[in-house]
Amino acid sequence: MTTVTTVTGAAERESVAVSELSRDPEGVVARVATLGRLRITDPGAPDLVLATAAHEAYDVEGLTVVARLSLALMRQDGAAAALLPALVEVYPWARHLGVDEGSAFAGELLAALAEVTDPGAGDAVRRVITSWRATAATNVAPEPPTDPPRPPNGA
Repeated sequence: MTTVTTVTGAAERESVAVSELSRDPEGVVARVATLGRLRITDPGAPDLVLATAAHEAYDVEGLTVVARLSLALMRQDGAAAALLPALVEVYPWARHLGVDEGSAFAGELLAALAEVTDPGAGDAVRRVITSWRATAATNVAPEPPTDPPRPPNGA
């Protein structure tokens, strides 16, 4: 039995159960060739994605264009000041970063994006975002009390 999942958004995504891959590998490969990408689901394991090399190349090309355009825009006068509000729009937690921290986050993110075509670049971008999200969470965490709580009067 084939499990088909549709995800709303820019593109529809289909998926098949891993059992379908073992039962009908040629049919699954044909679907990958037609769709460009197909998610393989297994209830006991993380999903896998099969993609054609051409589809993957289009994804890398799109990321490269976005990264290069972002870097070029950042070189324009006044762009750094505009980037901080944009970061907060994309990452609402970034509002908890100070100005210097926000600038550092932007710089690290842009540096990681500049390497988007290198193997492992996605991991570098994810590490930057995860690290700065943790910093923002630390900035809003309540400080532990310095004195132990006192019992109420009369207790």
